[in-house]
Order: sequence, then C-alpha cells, then structure tokens
Amino acid sequence: MPLSPLHIETPLLRTAADYSASGLPLWLKLDALQPSGSFKLRGVGLLCQHEVAKGAKEILCASGGNAGIAAAVAGKALGVPVTIVVPETTSAEVRTRIAATGAKVMVHGSVFDEANAHAVALAAERKAAYVHPYDHPLLWEGHATLIDEVVKSGAEFDCVVTSIGGGGLLAGIVEGLRRNGLRDIPVIAVETEGAASLNAAVLAGERVTLPAITSIANSLGARQVAQHVFDLLETHPIESVTVTDGEAVAACLKFADAQRILVEPACGAALAVADVHAERLQQFKAPLIEVCGGIGVSLAALEAWRARFL
Repeated sequence: MPLSPLHIETPLLRTAADYSASGLPLWLKLDALQPSGSFKLRGVGLLCQHEVAKGAKEILCASGGNAGIAAAVAGKALGVPVTIVVPETTSAEVRTRIAATGAKVMVHGSVFDEANAHAVALAAERKAAYVHPYDHPLLWEGHATLIDEVVKSGAEFDCVVTSIGGGGLLAGIVEGLRRNGLRDIPVIAVETEGAASLNAAVLAGERVTLPAITSIANSLGARQVAQHVFDLLETHPIESVTVTDGEAVAACLKFADAQRILVEPACGAALAVADVHAERLQQFKAPLIEVCGGIGVSLAALEAWRARFL
C-alpha cells in the first residue's frame, strides 16, 4: 500500500510577461509553501517514511538547514526522535527553527562534509536511520512529484529552471520529466558564484571539490555534486549557469514584492535567471521555475543583504 505523502501539492502560478527581462510569462512552482518551508519535504519525507516502515526508531540527518527541518517535520509526523547535525555556518536562527519542531540540533564541523561524517558515525553507533540531504534514490523519487503535479495541472512548459546544491532537486526534476515522457525538456541548473560545484565540474569535465563555500547561499553549499547528478549531464539536456550573490538577493526582493513570499538566496538564484540570463530563456516559450524556498531568510536578513549587495 503506497504511503500517504508528508508534503503538500503546492500552487503553480504564472507571471505576466513583463515580470522579468526575458519578456516571457513564467510558471512558478511554489515549493516555498511546503510545511517545512522548502521542496526538501518531498524527498526527505519519503525517505524517512521508508526508514520508519523498515523499523527505524530514530533518524539522523546532516544539513545546512532545509533538509534538516524537513527531516524534523517528517520525524514529528512519524512519531520518531530526530537529531540534525549542522555545520558551524548554519545560522542561530535556522538552528532555532529546527529545534522548534522538537528535533535535537547538534553543531559539528566548519563545513557540511564534516557535519555529514559525524551524522553517519552517530547513526551507526546508535543503530539509527541516516538520511542524506541530497544523495539517495528515494529523495529523487520524492522530489520528482513536483513535476508530476505540474503535468497533472495541464500546464505546458518547455524548460525547467532550478537551483542546485548537491543535486538532489535536479535529479528529482530529471526523474519527474522522464517518468512523464518529457525526456527532451531541458533543465537550466543555477548556482551562485562561490558555491558552484556543478559549474566547476562541467568546466573540468569531472567532479571537483571546491576548496570552500564563499557564497551567502549556504543551502547551495555542497563542495561536490553527487556522482549521479554529474552522470545526468551525459543523459539529459542540462545547462549550468551561475549568478552572483547580489543578483540572487535582488531576485529574492523582487519576488517578495510581487508574491509576498520570502525565499532565501539559494532560491533567488533560480529566480534571477529570468533577468540575468534573459537571453537563455528567450529561446523558450514557457519556462517553469522551481521556487524551492528555504528557511534561511527573514525580513531583517533581506534588508541586511540589500544593504550589503545592492
């Protein structure tokens, strides 16, 4: 019997043609409105459900924030304790939001890789289920539901624009396109400069590890993309582009004014494409932008970023 999803079906809106420099009406998939604040609940919720169904009594997850709160929301719904290991770069505000769900928050390491290694070790020690934030087939299967929903709505689109960190969302979008018979629809994968591990891999022709994450878009802070995601470059039309932190922040502010919804710069990166890379979108007629959301944002943060970058 299929499991009832923990995520919700999110709204799909269309902008006016004059919303961006592209001059195109844009489909916006509003995953910022998921109960966890981002798309992450789609895949993380599904993976947590499967682990609990297999007998897991505790869940551990390493995260910069969004996967962590998704695991915390899932664990609360499933009635199992959750521990989230975050790196030191995760803000106090994000840690507080995760803890408010009832999850235990541990701070370990200066980067995600160190937090993740600690979470894996703890899970083995406690015989708990370890939930990776982006590199697992069930995550991709869960994230694919966003494409299922768009197709079910009858909306016609001819490309997908998405932010990418470790690549779980990108992998899910490609899975969703494939299972809906849309293998030829290209994906524009967007990163901020300073967190562009996919772009670096594309330029090098192999996966590379960034020496550090220097972007404010911490949610895109995977120093290396998943192998599965890198392999997708050979089997699906994917274009890698980058934007600056300032361009991502400008897109967040513009989106907040237009839709009255706050999103973090990691999400603003995808929204920025319609202005920063307008000419790339103009080869299409009906782009779909995944508004992935994120909890690492507030009015105060947006104002601080505005003062710093704009």
